[in-house]
Amino acid sequence: MATSVDPTTSEAPAWWRQAAVYQIYPRSFADANGDGLGDIPGILSRVDYLADLGIDAVWLSPFYPSALADGGYDVADYRDVDPRLGTLADFDTMVEDLHARGIKVVVDIVPNHTSDLHAWFQEALAAGRGSAARERYIFREGTGENGELPPTDWVSMFGGSAWERVEDGQWYLHSFAIEQPDLNWDHPEVRADFVKTLRFWSDRGVDGFRIDVAHMLTKDLTEPLPSRDELALIPIDGNHPLLDRDDVHEIYAEWREVFDSYDPPRTAVAEAWVASDRVPKYAAPESLGQSFNFDLLMAHFDARQFRDVVAHNLALAAESGSSSTWVLSNHDVFRHPTRYGLSLPVPEGEVPGRHGGGWLEAGADPSALDRDGGLRRAHAATLFMLGLPGSAYLYQGEELGLHEVAEIAPEQRQDPTFFRTNQEQYGRDGCRVPLPWSADGPSLGFGAAAPHLPQPEWFAASAVEVEAADEASTLSLYRAALRLRRELQGPEGLEWIETGRDDVLRFARPNGWQVVTNFGAEPFDLGADAADVVLGSVVDGAVPAESTVWIAPASLV
Repeated sequence: MATSVDPTTSEAPAWWRQAAVYQIYPRSFADANGDGLGDIPGILSRVDYLADLGIDAVWLSPFYPSALADGGYDVADYRDVDPRLGTLADFDTMVEDLHARGIKVVVDIVPNHTSDLHAWFQEALAAGRGSAARERYIFREGTGENGELPPTDWVSMFGGSAWERVEDGQWYLHSFAIEQPDLNWDHPEVRADFVKTLRFWSDRGVDGFRIDVAHMLTKDLTEPLPSRDELALIPIDGNHPLLDRDDVHEIYAEWREVFDSYDPPRTAVAEAWVASDRVPKYAAPESLGQSFNFDLLMAHFDARQFRDVVAHNLALAAESGSSSTWVLSNHDVFRHPTRYGLSLPVPEGEVPGRHGGGWLEAGADPSALDRDGGLRRAHAATLFMLGLPGSAYLYQGEELGLHEVAEIAPEQRQDPTFFRTNQEQYGRDGCRVPLPWSADGPSLGFGAAAPHLPQPEWFAASAVEVEAADEASTLSLYRAALRLRRELQGPEGLEWIETGRDDVLRFARPNGWQVVTNFGAEPFDLGADAADVVLGSVVDGAVPAESTVWIAPASLV
């Protein structure tokens, strides 16, 4: 069991410990100016929708000036709004309106790399070899007779070489897209500038930060640099040259001082793809304070896997003193109704759809998708997840039951993974298609013009206006679940209850709230407890196949 703490007392933990956080990918949420790209005024126009949904916070993916080489994660200016998405005044109004409805605001910080259009990188290109400006990035001489070969054979996360040659012959490191040069975090100006950025947004009322690839900032690039094969043999245990180095927490300790200088303290959550025994370092109170748990993204719809994931991550949270995070979908992976509807084996250690991932491409035929079965399992998994102690992260559109969009022509795709793998991997465009708000119109209510990624015809049936009028819709389920979650939420903690079946999980929270999930094909009899079901359907006193119900005593509802 996790440590129990009571959020109703004067010694309540921070708001984030059991928050429901809704991720907004701004360019695909709502388009107010009709240019086909979502924007900050578009979010403003949907604030009531967010409040009605029942979330505690929104997390905004990057909205900064960007050439969109990587969906906004190529940041040209960390302290401004992309003019295509609005202004700082629009941002301030959005924060004010969300706060007025009791919704916190979390923004994305992308510290591993900048855009190649960032003023610093442009200065570095102009300044040339040996300049102070180039020291903010990672420049090296090439190999080969005339430096025509890259410094190493390293491969970027999006495919292709991790090095790019500039006009004067030097090479720079880019762990992701060519347009995303890595910063040199040994440089004091880099560290000072990000502190300035954190204060800039905190002063504007931002409540917290999601830290992109938090495990990759610091690097040991002492010559000679290892080859790709040599890198693969080096343990990732805190001293790896490129990944999950212990010294990255020196940076986060400084950031923690910044966060704690505000009242209330600003929060942070790490996107750290690291071994599980390393996660508590990022979630520690002296570091970022919380770290994403992505294990449910890699689990099949399987009782044993779900139970193992929950037990393991609650133990990790107890070790750090943080709370766990639960995620089923986000902007980097295939939507979970599709994962559950294709029933493909996921290679060990691989995240379905992560940067293209090779998962859907590994033999899946989108036309073979079991749409109804995938959505049914997604509903069950979501209610299971929302019942867990810790914070729940929801990705825009999952409340509509949206599936992954496969019907995107090559010339319409945007994800660099698609192009840098010679179109062998779909990439992440399929989960980033703009939301359908109405059943008709040029962009199904997203805006007045065609959206930047094409919406399939079947999106219309899942439009907000359609689902809002249907009590049996996914949207109605999410609204009911999030409302009830607030009522039922009590102390953190969980106790498993034996069900007598390997394919049925049942757990109780300390206040008596219970969650029962039937992962199997046969109904599970609840007996007298069927009378206390407050969410989900029972048939003849039983939980149907691939379904979840919530049980609560009358005193809680």
